[in-house]
Amino acid sequence: MVFDFSDVKGQENIKRAMEIAAAGGHNIILIGPPGAVKTMLAKRLNTILPPINLHEALETTKIHSVAGRLGSNATLMAQRPFRSPHHTISDVALVDGGNHPQPGEISLAHNGVLFLDELPEFKRTVLEVLRQPLEDRRVTISRAKFSVDYPCSMMLVASMNPCPCGYFNHPEKECVCAPGVVQKYLSKISGPLLDRIDIHIEVTPVKFDELNKQGGDEEKSDAIRQRVITARELQNKRFEKLPLYSNAQMESNLIRKYCEIDNKGSLLLKNAMNKLNLSARAYDRILKVSRTIADLSGSETIEMEHLAEAIHYRSLDRENWGG
Repeated sequence: MVFDFSDVKGQENIKRAMEIAAAGGHNIILIGPPGAVKTMLAKRLNTILPPINLHEALETTKIHSVAGRLGSNATLMAQRPFRSPHHTISDVALVDGGNHPQPGEISLAHNGVLFLDELPEFKRTVLEVLRQPLEDRRVTISRAKFSVDYPCSMMLVASMNPCPCGYFNHPEKECVCAPGVVQKYLSKISGPLLDRIDIHIEVTPVKFDELNKQGGDEEKSDAIRQRVITARELQNKRFEKLPLYSNAQMESNLIRKYCEIDNKGSLLLKNAMNKLNLSARAYDRILKVSRTIADLSGSETIEMEHLAEAIHYRSLDRENWGG
């Protein structure tokens, strides 16, 4: 079956967030009630990612070959991987390990997408082992006689309900969770892990009128993908002398160099930091997302509207979440 973003009715703001994530290689989490097409959106992300280049294809093929995941007649992987492990997965299977270390799901998703559906349902230990790979984009497995490094430069896409019943912050249905339950549910995902996710976006239910609309003007994946490719070309030019492929891979020294903001932007970001109680890591993530938004608009500098949009994509940092 061929997926396409035009299959998703409405949700234009969510599609915009997915476009930004694809353009900059950013991690993204979708929060919303059951049936709000979170999984449907995630499965269409590969249709707007830029085509895999030869270097990425060789890296990805090596990892899948080591893991014994290549078909008998396969020679080179021509598509970005999309891995979607079930929430019952163990931390060893996710990260890599065992007596004879093999690439786990995060390495098998290298240069592609790792989709974790129903994020709070994963074991706490499984989620916590994600923290270091998300930061370093590499996993080191050590044993008594040897150690092995596996790359894991992937996009993390996660989805979750806002509470056990699924209807906290719902515009029409009332949440039936007891006091404190929402916060307890959200606390299954630690603050340090959320800090490493660049974009938090709230997915709202699609109304019947949108679902029933015939001959809508929903934008196709090809059009979105072309904008993503154009933005990635700007990044390739920016990082042509560096081993980087996207804005999400920038470290602190490069953020200071390529994500400069003026005094008004600094004041806006300072107010957001104070109001949302953001960490230094979240500060860097906002700047990187701002750089991607500027690239999508063809701007050499980060303007106020780019910064404001990036700050908007921090839903789980807002006071109204969790009660």
